[in-house]
Amino acid sequence: MKAHQGLARWLFLAAFGFALASGAAAAQDYPVRPIRIIVPFPAGAGPDQVARMIAQHLRGALGQTVIVENRAGALGSIGAAEVARSAPDGYTLLMATNTTHAANVAMIRDLPYDPAKDFTPIMRLVTTAMVLIVKPDFPAKDISEFLTYARAHNGALTAGYGSGAAQISIAQLKSRGDIRTVTASYRGVPEALSDVMAGTIDLSFADLSLAVPQIRGGTLRGLGVTARQRSDLLSDLPALAESMPGFEAVIWYGLVAPANTPPAIVERLYKATDAFMDMPATRARLAQIGVQVAPLPPAEFGPFIKAQIQKWTDDAHQAGIEPR
Repeated sequence: MKAHQGLARWLFLAAFGFALASGAAAAQDYPVRPIRIIVPFPAGAGPDQVARMIAQHLRGALGQTVIVENRAGALGSIGAAEVARSAPDGYTLLMATNTTHAANVAMIRDLPYDPAKDFTPIMRLVTTAMVLIVKPDFPAKDISEFLTYARAHNGALTAGYGSGAAQISIAQLKSRGDIRTVTASYRGVPEALSDVMAGTIDLSFADLSLAVPQIRGGTLRGLGVTARQRSDLLSDLPALAESMPGFEAVIWYGLVAPANTPPAIVERLYKATDAFMDMPATRARLAQIGVQVAPLPPAEFGPFIKAQIQKWTDDAHQAGIEPR
């Protein structure tokens, strides 16, 4: 019996050692084939713009093709679930956001993945804010006039959202501004913006990267930003908290991989991405679209995600949002 136990133990240790050696070898050779970055929102959305910048850099840094694929729908949960089910080999990555990895926990019943357990954090990349936007011919010219108009037409305005942050921002607008709206869900922020421009809905919240060009081009009007302070890109727009104390919605994007991705692969991806984010040209390019570089390494990004789950869950509950 002891001989059999000793043999079993030896076989287990041998197999374990072989697995470690194989994983190390695979990590050392990585990458040997194309890498996919899944963006769980439509093309043109803020996360998509940042993902394409990173993909272009990684192609040169890793010497391998890096493809960006959009898997939009269900507040980003479709694309996130796909990555969670993928092999943990470093060839399928996710452009995660505060929607997929925080807010969705409170807003989607039976979420098909666990943001904290089903992914390996690589790096938090950036933070940004959103803008409350309406058509240029909307009767209200600023946030004060908007709140007056909305209260006078209580329940008549329609609001669309294409992300969890936008949904919570609409809920904050209703509760902190003491107004009522009819709300509609979209596959992504660009679709909601299109319907604002078409007059199908009255208002929405859009990432700065999407809103700024439209505001400057005169196709949309901005009324306020969701950060606590004004944006340098839209310095004439107030922070919504100036009229509605406590109003805040700061959003972030980050790169994650499936759970149990080998540490050596995570480290290589982190170093290559961090080098790109630290370039002055990268920071300047991102600043032009209202995105601020805000790096966190893997060891800090993981705890940050857990803290964000609690924060956005609290925000959703305070805003009266029920999971659907």
